[in-house]
Amino acid sequence: MRKNFGAKPFTYPQPVYIIATYGENGTPNAMNAAWGGISEMKEISICITATHKTTKDILKRKAFTVIMAEAGQVTACDYVGIVSGNKVADKFAKAGFHAIKSEFVDAPLIEELSVAVECKLIDFNPETDILRGEIVNVSVDERVLDENGKVDAAKVEPLVFDPFNNDYLKVGEKVGKAFSDGKQLK
Repeated sequence: MRKNFGAKPFTYPQPVYIIATYGENGTPNAMNAAWGGISEMKEISICITATHKTTKDILKRKAFTVIMAEAGQVTACDYVGIVSGNKVADKFAKAGFHAIKSEFVDAPLIEELSVAVECKLIDFNPETDILRGEIVNVSVDERVLDENGKVDAAKVEPLVFDPFNNDYLKVGEKVGKAFSDGKQLK
């Protein structure tokens, strides 16, 4: 037996992205977004409405960062999603975040979050609310690297959004090896 939920945007996993930009006066801004993902080899697409201050800032600066939310910062990451930058002047600082200027785009990295995708704006469609960015760099804080220089997901503890229950879940347990485990069925 199965239960039908109807036509809803319910999939697993939905990564929790923190989208960061600079405002008109150079103040860093960030928002939480879960509807997005890689859409081409060097492209990310995110569903974000035109009314967000973050969207307005991205359109002016032509750049943004997409930073993976982490379990250790769940409160701050949720805060930037439930408070509007149109109403709270410096929600970035109120979340306890500290900005680091990207070397590649005119947008901030967040010191407290370790994995970031740095993007130049490709376009934004206000009819579909789809924002597309060209990936120009991925930066990772060395604190989450293993002894071989690879990202250790258990150290990052990235969050995913559970749309069925409105929960955040952390990622980190390895259960298999991609492009390898299935070979045993060949």
